[in-house]
Amino acid sequence: MRGCTWNEGDWGLWGSARALLMLSPSPWQLCSLPRCTLCRPVLAPLCVPRGYSGASLGDSGKDMLEIPLPPWKERPNEPLPTKRARLLYESRKRGMLENCILLSLFAKENLSRMDERQLNLYDRLINEPSNDWDIYYWATEAKPTPAVFDNEVMAMLKELAKNKKKEQRLRQPDLEYLFESTN
Repeated sequence: MRGCTWNEGDWGLWGSARALLMLSPSPWQLCSLPRCTLCRPVLAPLCVPRGYSGASLGDSGKDMLEIPLPPWKERPNEPLPTKRARLLYESRKRGMLENCILLSLFAKENLSRMDERQLNLYDRLINEPSNDWDIYYWATEAKPTPAVFDNEVMAMLKELAKNKKKEQRLRQPDLEYLFESTN
């Protein structure tokens, strides 16, 4: 395949057109080329470079977008079966795998036997903090728990996080336990 390579200098539109012309021999020859050889010269002018800027020394943080979260509100008139179902869902759908696993295991073991006061404490714990990593760090005792969340429910969560039985916790528990009879 006569000169079918791509160079850094070929990023312009002319280079892309030239690369396309050079790649015209036959379909079977095109299929044998690495994908990057075919795509980069053609798509490079259209693509915006991506990357992580991180917290560099000169970073002012002005480009950060702060999305305000609505304040947590207690639901005093919510029926207990509805509250348990909502808390089970919210324990499983966290947006962060570590908390999905930890909180869904906690919900499986504890929600059905918690009283209304404990359910309200748990509701506040998983819904008031705006950062899921905080909940994870408190539960694993990597960071101290603020006084407002340091209660019996947090103690139960910390105990579960210690994993004294050395269980393998790689995924959330299945929901079959909800349909098992308790005879």
